[in-house]
Amino acid sequence: MELEKIPTVPTADEILDRSFRRAAAKRREKINKDRANEEFVRSVASSVHDRLGSVVRAFPSFDQLPLFYRDLADILFSVDRLKKSLGAVMWAAEQARTVGYQHARSMRHSADTPAVRKQAVARISSIVHQVDGDLRFLNDARNVLRKLPEVKEDEFTVVVGGYPNVGKSSFIRLVSTAEPEVASYPFTTRGIIVGHRAVERERMQFIDTPGVLERPAAERNPIERQAVSALINVADAVLFILDASEECGYALEAQLRLLDEVRQMVDVPVVPVVNKADIRSIEGYPAMSTKTGEGIEEVLAALLRYKTPPSR
Repeated sequence: MELEKIPTVPTADEILDRSFRRAAAKRREKINKDRANEEFVRSVASSVHDRLGSVVRAFPSFDQLPLFYRDLADILFSVDRLKKSLGAVMWAAEQARTVGYQHARSMRHSADTPAVRKQAVARISSIVHQVDGDLRFLNDARNVLRKLPEVKEDEFTVVVGGYPNVGKSSFIRLVSTAEPEVASYPFTTRGIIVGHRAVERERMQFIDTPGVLERPAAERNPIERQAVSALINVADAVLFILDASEECGYALEAQLRLLDEVRQMVDVPVVPVVNKADIRSIEGYPAMSTKTGEGIEEVLAALLRYKTPPSR
């Protein structure tokens, strides 16, 4: 995944310190002081340009990302703001090089090259510090985006939805390699967790979403919007888990309304199943128990009916 390869984004001071050290080493190699000052400024300008440019190039084109990742990036940080910060950093890279080279050329006709060198350093430093906030923002984004789970577009994908505490995490733990924390309080699964299960020579992919609460889309918090993004963009099928015992803390009537909302939201099969069937079931709905393991294989079989046979 491209996002996980983004390196740490340096601050303005880190870029300048590294550039000054390199330039100072080159200046010491020159015998003529005027030429040494010119070389120092050119080296600083070039190093700053290259370092800032590498920051921009390390980020993928958000317009070319799979829709799943683009939506998550937009939810978490706003793609427009990310593009704006990347644009600002690229502007600073070009400006630093232009200003540096202009000052370096002027040194050839100056009687006081140390003064011109100081002016150039001050201008370049000011330019880089103008985008320090952008650099810090991009590094914050990098730290989050690189940890997003890898969702493979070529695998049969089942999104597991439903209210908090209905057993989504427990189901994922039983059927796949994912091991989300399971606890008895709301929003036990933070963010989106991906698990896999071998099916013959292929794999099926499970995405455990946060609880999608029943409220208007504009009022959903970032975690809930992540779930909606996953439901809409990557699901080949949706497993919607109900808790008829209502031990999850939500009335069955509310859960069924949310099931209807999800059905209207997606264009893929929705498979509803009642968990905690050892406590209470609902006539007409498949049942399972993530506590005892009852009905788990049958639920998997129901999902696999919607899997496209592998091409030969």
